[in-house]
Amino acid sequence: MAEPIDYIEQPADVIAQAARLIKAGTRFALITSVEIQGGSARELGSLALVEASGRMVGYLSNGCIDRDIQFQAQEALHTGTKRLLHYGAGSPYLDLKLPCGGSLKAVIDPAPDHAAIIDAHTALQARKPADLTVTLPEGAGPRTFSYTPKFQLILAGRGAVFRATAKAAHAAGFEIGALSPDPEDLEAIAPFVTAHSHSLSSPEHAPAMDYIDEHSAFLTLFHDHDWEPALLEQALRTDAAFIGSLGSTNAMSLRMMLLREKGVSETQLTRLHGPIGMIPSLRDAQLIAISAIAEVVTHMPRIIHRNQRAA
Repeated sequence: MAEPIDYIEQPADVIAQAARLIKAGTRFALITSVEIQGGSARELGSLALVEASGRMVGYLSNGCIDRDIQFQAQEALHTGTKRLLHYGAGSPYLDLKLPCGGSLKAVIDPAPDHAAIIDAHTALQARKPADLTVTLPEGAGPRTFSYTPKFQLILAGRGAVFRATAKAAHAAGFEIGALSPDPEDLEAIAPFVTAHSHSLSSPEHAPAMDYIDEHSAFLTLFHDHDWEPALLEQALRTDAAFIGSLGSTNAMSLRMMLLREKGVSETQLTRLHGPIGMIPSLRDAQLIAISAIAEVVTHMPRIIHRNQRAA
């Protein structure tokens, strides 16, 4: 039986696993998509790796060629030879079709640059962009791809919607940060929190949010809206890609009025979205969470499309 494939989405997660394997002294092959023609399930520069045990982390298609990539990577580890694979239109693998109708080329490197991977992992952990360069076999020139940190979702709130949103966003692959006045809520979502966690003590004071960057979204998920103004004032000073709040249209009007009284400019107020959610007037916490995350995703494409950029 073939070893499992972990369908990890984010390049930062594949790079993190590669860094762990390097520190453990475990051999692996790094796979990078270097050319895409036509449709594709994944973006240019997508990453995967295959460990010496055969386990594959990450993927380059939606399952149609990943088993073959896994096999080819194991062979490359055995021979120590870098390989350039070609799937789809014009490929020698006639039995392996890409349903999207395009073609994909990927490099399997059984001896990737460990120092470059560690440097990339360090940069991404510090929420800075990172580059990895792939040298193609057969004398082809190098290709450099730029990766950004994982998108983080910072949630401020309490109660059922707060908990449901943390769980759903974690399942969707976000880095999660949490702020709440309720210790039980923070404890309940602790398994999903991978970024900052902060216990709020007063509605009048918000903690510093200098960790929120352009690869972040900030949501307030309170039904008692007294906690929001100070938090939103602080969040609006950041470079967050999306800032939004839960509640009715009346709550949004009051929220805007209070922020104006705090001296927040009209330009900054245009960045605040609310009531959040792609579907209005939901009453189910889990569906509210999905609806809110969906709206966040609509503001992410400019970040995602920058995530793998060929130089």
